[in-house]
Amino acid sequence: MQHLRRIGLFSAFLFLTATTPAKPFAYVNARFGTVCTFPEQIFSKRMPEPENGDGLEWQSADGASVTCYGGYNAQGDTPKSLVENEKASPEPGEKVTYGKTGKNWAVLSGTKDDKIFYRRSVFGKGDVIHTVFIEYPAALKAKYDPLVGAIAASLHEVSGPHSK
Repeated sequence: MQHLRRIGLFSAFLFLTATTPAKPFAYVNARFGTVCTFPEQIFSKRMPEPENGDGLEWQSADGASVTCYGGYNAQGDTPKSLVENEKASPEPGEKVTYGKTGKNWAVLSGTKDDKIFYRRSVFGKGDVIHTVFIEYPAALKAKYDPLVGAIAASLHEVSGPHSK
């Protein structure tokens, strides 16, 4: 009986561990004031920061990545023109299957080779576009699709110099 109780407790521990939500990590870009939140247990490998300091990328052990960055709107894009331009001129191997816009945001998703991508951009103050880009193997769609919405919804502009 004691043996069965231990098995039951171990099974309960495994269940709780498997269903515990991943701990969120909030990244704030110092240069552009871009903020996004994602589960750091999944996206645990931080890539080197680019010299221009515009953002960072994190990778997972199974081939997914999340990139959070900002940039000046040098092309004078609107949310609508951003989506239209991406649909008209996708990168090699890329197929845009969804695009939607709002007053100050744009969303694009689709496939590139054997991966699914999702990109949300928010047009902020100071002519800055804040973006979160999520990419993951199509074979892992069931794992990553539930995370995409929360990560994308977390994208915003920090209070401070870029919010004036």
